[in-house]
Amino acid sequence: MTRRSAVFAALAMLTLLGATAAAAFFWKKEDKYAACRSGQIAGGAAQIGGPFTLVNHLGETVTDKDVITKPTLLYFGYSFCPDVCPLDNDRNAQAVTILEERGHDVTPVFISIDPKRDTPEVMKEFVEYMHPKMIGLTGTPEQVKAASQAYRTYFNVRDPEEEFYLIDHSTFTYLVFPGEGFVDFFKREETPEQMADRVACFIDSQ
Repeated sequence: MTRRSAVFAALAMLTLLGATAAAAFFWKKEDKYAACRSGQIAGGAAQIGGPFTLVNHLGETVTDKDVITKPTLLYFGYSFCPDVCPLDNDRNAQAVTILEERGHDVTPVFISIDPKRDTPEVMKEFVEYMHPKMIGLTGTPEQVKAASQAYRTYFNVRDPEEEFYLIDHSTFTYLVFPGEGFVDFFKREETPEQMADRVACFIDSQ
């Protein structure tokens, strides 16, 4: 990651933390998920998340209401990513499998920030390899940018002119509930078991 990209990624992190901290201040007394949160991070911030329109891995135009029909784990990345995205999506898939074994139905979603290369066909191959329940989403550059901005994520194409260009991006995974929206987020350092434990806590607290 370049120095400039690192700065933007840090700013994205601060924006996310600031929004969740503000939510904690206003909703502290009413936070039914307080026991599920890690550290000082709070959720339910209205500034994070929102409606989107994208194209799924079957080539269908869908909205957030079509996708988020149950507890959902959202991750922004791209299929050509050499290391981080496959590892993070695999971690999310493992967490979903653990949750299934515990009786919780959770949907893993992978939203591409690389619409130029991540066609529905490419996304279909990627998500089917990761998990049978995973939904892959792509779209026009404008649609992808709008979804990314809604969730306060960061991405930057290093050199668009290169054939095998790489993209710097934030690596949060978001927990979203239908009808409720953004609940909390997970850092990539968390293990599948840790993620499953916290997701289960949120679901049980609904």
